[in-house]
Formats: sequence, C-alpha cells, structure tokens
Amino acid sequence: MNGTDFDGLRGQVRGHVITSGDADYDAARAVQNGLIDKRPAAVVQVSQVADVIAGVNFAREHGLALAVRGGGHSGPGFGTADDALVIDFAHTRGVRVDPAGRTARTEAGATWADFNHATHAFGLATTGGVVGSTGVSGLTLGGGIGYLDRKYGLSCDNLLSADVVTADGRFLTASEHEHEDLFWALRGGGGNFGVVTSLEFRLHPVDTVHAGIVIYPGDHAETVAKFYRGQLADAPEEFGAFLAFHQGPPVPFLPEEFHGKPVCIVVGMWTGDPAEGPSRWQPFLDAAPVAGSMVGPMPYPALNSAFDGMYPKGLLAYWKAAFLSELNDGAIDAHLEYGRRVPSVQTAVHIYPIDGAVHRVGSGDTAFPNRNASFSPVIACHWVDPADTAANIAWVREYAAALQPYSESAGYINFMDGDDLDKVAENYGPNYARLRDVKTKYDPQNLFHINQNIVPA
Repeated sequence: MNGTDFDGLRGQVRGHVITSGDADYDAARAVQNGLIDKRPAAVVQVSQVADVIAGVNFAREHGLALAVRGGGHSGPGFGTADDALVIDFAHTRGVRVDPAGRTARTEAGATWADFNHATHAFGLATTGGVVGSTGVSGLTLGGGIGYLDRKYGLSCDNLLSADVVTADGRFLTASEHEHEDLFWALRGGGGNFGVVTSLEFRLHPVDTVHAGIVIYPGDHAETVAKFYRGQLADAPEEFGAFLAFHQGPPVPFLPEEFHGKPVCIVVGMWTGDPAEGPSRWQPFLDAAPVAGSMVGPMPYPALNSAFDGMYPKGLLAYWKAAFLSELNDGAIDAHLEYGRRVPSVQTAVHIYPIDGAVHRVGSGDTAFPNRNASFSPVIACHWVDPADTAANIAWVREYAAALQPYSESAGYINFMDGDDLDKVAENYGPNYARLRDVKTKYDPQNLFHINQNIVPA
C-alpha cells in the first residue's frame, strides 16, 4: 500500500478521503466489475469542484497515479488502480434541466437513470445507453451509443459544453466557443484530457415511446437476424432497436421453458407518431415464432433502465467489441455459432445500429471517428462464479476472433477491455495524431493514463 500521508488532502476537501484503515474502504474501492480487485491508496469522494482541483494537485505533486470514477461501469475497471488516488463522483449526481432551452447540465457522478428521471419530467431526453446505472460521463466521453442515436446522434454529438479540471489544476469550460480543441477531443477521446466535473447536453422531445422486447427461440436466430438486417435498412430513424443473443431471462412475459435457454432478442422503440407504434412492431412479431414479447407504450426512462436488475454491482465481466460496416452473412454466421453458446443469463451480446444521424457527423468533426460503421456489436460476458472465469474469457476471445474477418479494424473504446490498450491508435484512426497533440497540450506528463490511453506526442 502506498505510504503517502493523506492528512493534508483531508484538510483541503469538503468530501470524504477514505484510506485502507477506514471501515468503508472496501465499499469505496469496489467498482461494477467484480473481476477488478484493486487497492487504491485513497478514494476521495468529492463534494464539489474545489475537491477535484485539490485531488488533482495532490496526485500530481505526490507522484500518485490518478483514477477517475463516474458511474464505475468501466469494463476494465479504469475507475480504480492499485496505489492510486481515486477521484470518485458517487455523491455528485445532480441534474438541472432548462426546459425552455431544451438543455440539461449534469454533475459527473450522475447515471443515465438520474439524467432520464430529471429530463422526463419535461418530456425531454438525449441519447444515453441502454442500462440506466451506466454513468453519463464515461459513456459520453467515449462516444455514447443508445436507443436514440439513429435519430439524434451519439451522446457526444449532443454535448454542448463540459467543465474540466486539467492536469495542472486549472478549471476550464470547453465548448464550440472556448477551448475548442479540448471540446473536440472530449467528444470521443475518453478521460485522457482532464477530470470532467459537469456536462451540458442538448435535449429532444422524447416522452412515452412505443417499446418492444421480442424474444425468439434460439432455433430461429438466423431467420430473425436476417429479417432484422433488412427491416432496419428501410426503417425510419425514429425506430431504434438492437439485435441480441442471450440466455432466456427470467421475466414474466417469457415462459419458464425458455429461461436459461439460447434465445435471440430484438429490443428497441419507436419515437415517431404514437399511432404508428403497433404497425412498426408487428413485422417483428410476424418474422418468426415468438417465445415471449412485451410491446406497447412505455416511458422512455423505463425502457432505458429495463435491464438494470440483471446487472448488479459485483458481477464478473469481460468484454470485446468491434464495428461492422454491414451485418453480412459471415458476421451473422459467427453470431449464430457463438451466440447460441452464451454462457450465462447475465451475458449480453448486442448489435447496436449506429447509422442515421450518426453518419451525418463527419469523421473529423469529433474525436469519435467511426462514422462509416453501421453497427457496433459488443460481447459483454458476465458471470458469478470465479471458477468460470477462464472458460468465459476464452469464449469471448474466440467469439471476437470469429467476427474479426467481417469487422472494421477499429472498435468502440467504451466496449474495450484492459487487454485492448494496444489498439487505441487503431480505434481512433485518422484522429489519433490530433488527439495526441491535444493530449500534449493539456496533459503532457500523462497524469490521466488509467484509461484507453492516448500517449502525449
């Protein structure tokens, strides 16, 4: 354990500085992924921006590694590290909505469930993932895929400004009008450039949606996958839905005979004219025999948090990701082979569409460069028993290798794991050199390196 004396830091912050001798240390150091068991030197549960400035300065001056935790959902557990100082936003989760201006400003510790609860009161939303307990900051800084991206773009495309504490302890606001280079880099470049303390978003009129969760027996997965491909190609951007391979979840609308069995699922929503909702989902109900379904009007926050109960903190997890320019027969065959062998009910293999509005942003307009990809598949394996770890990691790696011939060279950094750090330059492609220049300007000593790291030029 790092021998640094943290009494000086305690005197500089209003939040809580937790070290190994404190009763709440084990709870404070835990992240979402139970496979990550790090012992940081201290966790600073910040209460305001001044605490963040003090924490950054303390880490820099004492030569400490610095980890930043928003929602804590990072697959590789980048919200913690051995002997590091962790800046933890667990207690800063406020969201302030401007309904007239259709904007919202959120603190860095807010989850999408927090955000959607606040904005839904005004019939507004922005793109924000598919699991409500995911942190707003981490998802947005890496890009931000979600149900609304076909219509409204990625989360980072809806970012209007961000407050940032840089490596030298300065407090900056980045937007299209100030520190434009930093603003460009934050939209997809991850946590490489500073500690983001708040984010301002553009909102859109999204209230009650016509949601669908349609579950098919695994034997019909090929029919469903090819139908999904054709249907989505012609679907209006108001229809956002992903294709998934799971074990049958224990939900009331799925008969027990399918629980724990291989299934194929289509999940999403229609945000257009409510009267068209049933007709938009009927083709999916007719495409193949349905094991169980729930289709109908639903508040957007309810759909966005529908799967939260399946992913409690502490599950063991290992992820891999890619981008697909098309969902061709080869990619479908790979999904059929491995998707039918999903090893646990918590494991999620999802194929997210990222066309429509995502494609209308240039590859160099934000740090997120992958604007020609049409789908972003993720293999998110979760399990309970540590004895299954080796087999599950091997399954994920074999699955990813089977998809590789049909995939682009890059992958989505929010879905990458800790052994993917050698792919960072490839993931950013033509934007990597520019990102290195911005990194050099704002963090020349690479204080912020516990992430999908961009090395200073």
